[in-house]
Amino acid sequence: MIMKHLLPLLLVSLFFSCNKKEETKEEIYPPEGFVYTHEALPGALHEIRYFSNNNFIGRPIDGYKASVALLTREAAAALRKVQLDLESQGYQLKIFDAYRPQKAVDHFVRWSKDPADTLKKSEYYPDIDKPDLFRLGYIWEKSGHTRGSTIDLTIVDKSTGQELDMGSPYDFFGPISHHGTNMITPQQEANRNILRDAMLKHGFKILPEEWWHYTLVDEPNPDTYFNFEVK
Repeated sequence: MIMKHLLPLLLVSLFFSCNKKEETKEEIYPPEGFVYTHEALPGALHEIRYFSNNNFIGRPIDGYKASVALLTREAAAALRKVQLDLESQGYQLKIFDAYRPQKAVDHFVRWSKDPADTLKKSEYYPDIDKPDLFRLGYIWEKSGHTRGSTIDLTIVDKSTGQELDMGSPYDFFGPISHHGTNMITPQQEANRNILRDAMLKHGFKILPEEWWHYTLVDEPNPDTYFNFEVK
């Protein structure tokens, strides 16, 4: 008789216990396999443009809830080697973006299809018609950032605190931002090569159109596009 009365209580207890475990699992952040760059890369500077109005759209981007950056553990470990290498030369890393949720990429795509929204044209794409951004490959429906092992960054001179002159700003859409362009000075090219050489040495590859964009060659999620928010 005692067991008969206890059974409903045990079932209720089991139900709430299971739900509590599920809630705890959902609340784990960063998700398994990801780390915050400010923890993995002590001393790196951050300017998370997509959490602010200071980007090519001119408004905060969907999915960015905090001014932080995330990477897969593997990408962060490789970038730590880059950081140590550059620090020995007198430089600091400065991160603009890393993991990017799919909802942010979707935001870019929607924006690219609205010809009336040209708030930041003069600053970020003065020589390109907005409808051509998609055709020219500056906006994509899928991004390597969403796989978690791609980083947008530059370097800062530790003695002055100033970013190195790379010849074009971060996220500037145009041929001047391409690797190998003839539109920049020898010094600006040399500055780009400091970053490029360190990134290639430690396992990253370039995106030809963007001097700031690098992806881990042996990325752990080559076919997975995540959509959890940056927070």
